[in-house]
Amino acid sequence: MLSNKKMSYEIKKDGKFKFIEEGEGEPLVLLHGLFGALSNFKDLIEHFRHTNKVVVPMLPLFELDLLHTSVGGLQKFVYKFIETRDYKNIHLMGNSLGGHVALIYTLKHPERLKSLILAGSSGLFENGMGDSYPKRRDKEYIRKKTQVTFYDPAMATEELVNECFAITNNRIKVIKIIALAKSAIRNNLGEELNQIKQPTCLIWGNNDTITPPFVAKEFNKLIPNSELHFIDKCGHAPMMEVPGEFNRVLDGFFAKLKAPVATVL
Repeated sequence: MLSNKKMSYEIKKDGKFKFIEEGEGEPLVLLHGLFGALSNFKDLIEHFRHTNKVVVPMLPLFELDLLHTSVGGLQKFVYKFIETRDYKNIHLMGNSLGGHVALIYTLKHPERLKSLILAGSSGLFENGMGDSYPKRRDKEYIRKKTQVTFYDPAMATEELVNECFAITNNRIKVIKIIALAKSAIRNNLGEELNQIKQPTCLIWGNNDTITPPFVAKEFNKLIPNSELHFIDKCGHAPMMEVPGEFNRVLDGFFAKLKAPVATVL
């Protein structure tokens, strides 16, 4: 059960897949990043479950064999999940590594997608966390690395730091995180982004140091039908750090998608 003061959502199972599914309407499928968790999206779930079927699959960051621990391996998992659940007219949103997975899915399987939403996505350039893991037993080092994700260091709560610290003290998980980070760097999508036909909403923190603002501008330039929104005083995870503003931007994007196309007389 994923819960906080505002909500309590059941984690559902369908075969090997674990996920949250709340609300009715066109599916809004949310993909978390490398150190992400379902809790990253709590405000997003709470807001959009009134208008959409909000779906958050638990990505198998540490469950795939090493050969398939890659952005491509995660994309195959997402593909199988969406096929199993038979979602259609999907709004696919990804943060960080989740955005990268969403991009590859969009390029390979566009037929089920209605729109794409990216926040702090990798796929072109990112400053990784995987460069200095030998210090993994140093909790203060992990705290600083976690704080870098946000504009406001206080967002790196003790709970979040402890989650990251636990991951980095597990040797197998560290190996898999480094494999995923390296896979993301190798898998540069710059040459392919012009093939994306779906309306795309880019929502970026102006103070993102992991995928800095110039990355967002490059995505905007390369994805034909895209719009870019910067949020001030915001780092790499806008849906966590400034959820109200993030949801407002996404509401506006969805409203435009629903608006009737003007006919030329």
